[in-house]
Amino acid sequence: MSRKSVPDEVFEQLMAQMVSGKLAPGDSLPSERRLAELLGVSRPAVREALQRLAQSGLVDVRQGGATTVQDYRQIGGLDLLPRLLVQPDGEFNWRVGRSIVETRLQLGPNIAELAARRRTPELEPQLAAVVGRIGDAADEVERARAAVDYWDLLVDAADSIVYRLLYNGLRAAYEPVLESLGSLMSAEVDQVDLYQGLADVIVAGYEEAARRAATELLTPATEMFLTVFQQLEEAE
Repeated sequence: MSRKSVPDEVFEQLMAQMVSGKLAPGDSLPSERRLAELLGVSRPAVREALQRLAQSGLVDVRQGGATTVQDYRQIGGLDLLPRLLVQPDGEFNWRVGRSIVETRLQLGPNIAELAARRRTPELEPQLAAVVGRIGDAADEVERARAAVDYWDLLVDAADSIVYRLLYNGLRAAYEPVLESLGSLMSAEVDQVDLYQGLADVIVAGYEEAARRAATELLTPATEMFLTVFQQLEEAE
């Protein structure tokens, strides 16, 4: 392990124990010195990892006192989503995945409605270009990446900082696993006509039509994902 990666490794190990429940909210961590001994790393590496955990809302570090595990469900932010979706050991958390696709289905129509309301003249050629990329893509993964850019344009057009931050968090979580989701995304990203139809009603300023079109676009893949997650739940 390179020196540069040591704090990352410590961070990942401790976070995995917190997310799994092995370290529960309210538990106190050993001192920096003891953690360094247990993990076989330097105290500066432990200190840096603890600072990152504190920034993520996973621990409360008090000067001269104990470092206490926090309940990330109560105080954590969207920056935790990517780490919760794919655990440090590589395991996919289907419950987090289910939450993401459900939120995506609720968020998308609202974004589309606002984009139609607050559209600007430059949005039409931008959407036309990315719809062209979706249609010309060689496979589902390439189409999915173009579709992410499509929604990025809509979020910009919606001009809502709250929706932008929500979208950023969701995108950071699922974009790294797009390649493994290609077949499930085909029900959505292969429907170039639906992307074009949504773009048309947004550019025309039809807010309610934009909401309906976004729902139509997002529903098929969402239902496929939820079916898979249900099967994973039943298999446990």
